[in-house]
Amino acid sequence: MSEYVNPIEQLIHSTVRIQCEDGKGNTSSGSGYVFFFCEKDEQSIPCIVTNKHVVAGAQKGSFNLTMKGEDGKPKLGLHEVITLDNLSKFWLSHPNPNVDLAIIPIGPILNQAESQGKSFYYIPLSKSVLADESLLSTLSSMEEIVMIGYPNGIWDAKHNLPIIRRGITATHPKLPLNGKPEFLIDAACFPGSSGSPVFLANIGSFVDHRGALVVGTRIALLGTLYAGPQHTTTGEVVVVAVPTDSKSISVGTIPNNLGLVIHASELLAFEQVIEERLRNEQPISRNSPCKCGSGSKFKNCCGKLI
Repeated sequence: MSEYVNPIEQLIHSTVRIQCEDGKGNTSSGSGYVFFFCEKDEQSIPCIVTNKHVVAGAQKGSFNLTMKGEDGKPKLGLHEVITLDNLSKFWLSHPNPNVDLAIIPIGPILNQAESQGKSFYYIPLSKSVLADESLLSTLSSMEEIVMIGYPNGIWDAKHNLPIIRRGITATHPKLPLNGKPEFLIDAACFPGSSGSPVFLANIGSFVDHRGALVVGTRIALLGTLYAGPQHTTTGEVVVVAVPTDSKSISVGTIPNNLGLVIHASELLAFEQVIEERLRNEQPISRNSPCKCGSGSKFKNCCGKLI
């Protein structure tokens, strides 16, 4: 019998803490997670998903990846900082300008590490974990959720691990809140939480749509946190992006302990963006030297699919 592994122990290895610098001495942090796009024939395009407002305006970005041991397990306490200069050249925006999502393709980073004999440990998310229509239709307006990220930039820096927070859905995760592809969660959303994945998290048991108690575990990606409604000192309610700067700044607003989450289905729109970019960049022969300067052929380096 195989050893039971709590799914949360795997999901904590899907996230990354994104540190950004604007070139003026200011730093900020946000959250992101690894997602495999364009899966086909056991190949895929690995990317980090986060919010546009996390990376927009930043000149440099960095995140940590944990090393993988020969036994295939994470070498906790041993991780490498990946730094991206000219960050704007790396990230791609969601095709809908009103959807606060961005992706950073990391295939070249993983391939270069592999060519150097290094291997990183991470648990990628993919289409298989997305909450699809059939699942969403069976959910109630109040479901247990888990949000994994780096509130206020807090993390286990020694082991490169995130912070886990629990909450509930505050509106139905299937319905587009006020006509937008998003829903509300009842959870504290602090600066640095932007880009955190939000999961339906039923560990051990749950009540199904027929009211029956089901013994088992149910995990699905519901979406990505990006903002939260707050009320001002004058009584107005406004929606603001979850800040990335962890400094305490008085802005005259009070959080409502609610968070706005972009529907997970919006991730699928990135597949066309990625495919268009690959088509535009493929004039280079796959047998030509890679443009990154590694000395390897393009097909074995930045042109290699994971």
